[in-house]
Amino acid sequence: MKKLMFFLILLSVDASAQDKAEKSFEKFKQYYSLLYSFYVDSVDFHKIVETSILKSLETLDPHSAYLPPKEASSENDRLQGSFEGIGISYNIIRDTLNIGEVIAGGPSEKIGLMPGDKMLMINDTLWAGKSSMKAEDYVSRLRGKKGTKVKVTLLRNKDVINFTITRDIIPLHSVDASFMIDNSIGYIKLNKFAHTTPYEIDTAMKKLKAQGMKSLILDLQNNGGGLLNASVALCNEFLEADRLVVYTEGEKSPKTEYKTDNGGNFKEGKLIVLVNESSASASEIVSGAIQEWDRGLIVGRRTFGKGLVQRPFTLNDNSQIRLTTAKYFTPSGRCIQKPFSSDRKEYRSDIYSRMNSGELTNEDMAHLQEGKMKIKKDGKDTIVIIPASEIKYTSTGRKVFGSGGVTPDVFVPIDTTMNTEYYFKFLRKGVLFNYAQDYVTANKVKLLSTYPNEDYFVKTFRVDKETMNGLLEKGVKEDILREDSSFQKSEKLFQVVLKANIARYLYNSQAFYKVLQEIDPMIIRAVALTKENFSKYKVRNE
Repeated sequence: MKKLMFFLILLSVDASAQDKAEKSFEKFKQYYSLLYSFYVDSVDFHKIVETSILKSLETLDPHSAYLPPKEASSENDRLQGSFEGIGISYNIIRDTLNIGEVIAGGPSEKIGLMPGDKMLMINDTLWAGKSSMKAEDYVSRLRGKKGTKVKVTLLRNKDVINFTITRDIIPLHSVDASFMIDNSIGYIKLNKFAHTTPYEIDTAMKKLKAQGMKSLILDLQNNGGGLLNASVALCNEFLEADRLVVYTEGEKSPKTEYKTDNGGNFKEGKLIVLVNESSASASEIVSGAIQEWDRGLIVGRRTFGKGLVQRPFTLNDNSQIRLTTAKYFTPSGRCIQKPFSSDRKEYRSDIYSRMNSGELTNEDMAHLQEGKMKIKKDGKDTIVIIPASEIKYTSTGRKVFGSGGVTPDVFVPIDTTMNTEYYFKFLRKGVLFNYAQDYVTANKVKLLSTYPNEDYFVKTFRVDKETMNGLLEKGVKEDILREDSSFQKSEKLFQVVLKANIARYLYNSQAFYKVLQEIDPMIIRAVALTKENFSKYKVRNE
């Protein structure tokens, strides 16, 4: 049956390619037969197959990938928008699981787990302090079928507490935050495109419109994409009916068009989409369509540049191959996939190359705006000229370029004025996050009494000297020497990010983003742009 399936696949290609494929397949079988019959020692065929798959995929493109069974299951959960487990997010700090967030309405919240709790034991087995433990080891022990139970022993301050948690279905939200910045400007932060995204967006949009939203800031910064259909559904919120959002096409995949229908909550009103160098795939579909229909302003920095479609194929052991089967194209016909060579390391380090070239900090270095861009090729900086076939036009005649991501209408550089190596040490070692957790754990009752809701906290809470000194002293204990001059430069950053994390652990992720907007240059610029007339950008005003 498997051989029949192989030859049925071959029937879809031309005779010459079929002949080559058959000969290669026979050669591969001969190789396996030789290993099985003559190799000096026993052979781990599972390892050889996995290595062969990985190495062969590396010769294709940067996004075709192989996922072992556990990774495939985890990725499917992420895109489905839910999983079965206990309902926490966590960090592993000093070989111990530290609870970061307790998901609202989940089983852990219902029985009293708190951010900052440290997990000592799972089902009567000690797991704290084991350097060999990886994230997937905890996942395999804490996740499980709805209705099953898991016993955990936690350290809270100096108290050791035992819980028995009944697992349940845990939602994975794609909307991190949706709130009003002022009386007329709404804000939505989207972290991925999943099956639940259309419902979450619809709910958020209706809530904001009921609160008086006239302008919307849609934040797709660091959104790596997800499901194509979810990106089309998002565009449906903003574009008129029967507008082409994207089409896909490949040598063995016929052209398929995706258009809007009559639904949607925000077809009128100012729209700003925030993107950066880590906005990819479905994020680029949305920003590309909004830009080409001149529906809103794209603000930020050039996106990642992923224009390849991966189709998942599940293998007999539940592992998965995500094979690139087509390219996607924006309404004007541009494919935004950036150039790539066989060196995947260079491809993945492209963002660092952009930073080093000045593209992320200086608009004059954003080469794509001139029809060219700088990439790393064979270890050297190379200027690539965008071919004429990749120069396209929006509905009002603005020039846009393919082959390298979506170039924003308004450039916002990375703000490096407050960054220091001293600050980054606190991030890399997890000291700042761990301190925020401990602070909330020790002061939660007092904090909630003083700040009964997140909005009051955002407006009135201040990180005082005692709290900040506590953070710096914790840094010293983690071998981060005090650097007073560096701290002075980064002090505002320390204060806001610490406050934001305290808000996250005290309330939720939305509170985190409400605090962080104070220093986010993208949001600050976007708010200012809502006061301008969009017509000067040849973009629809209302």
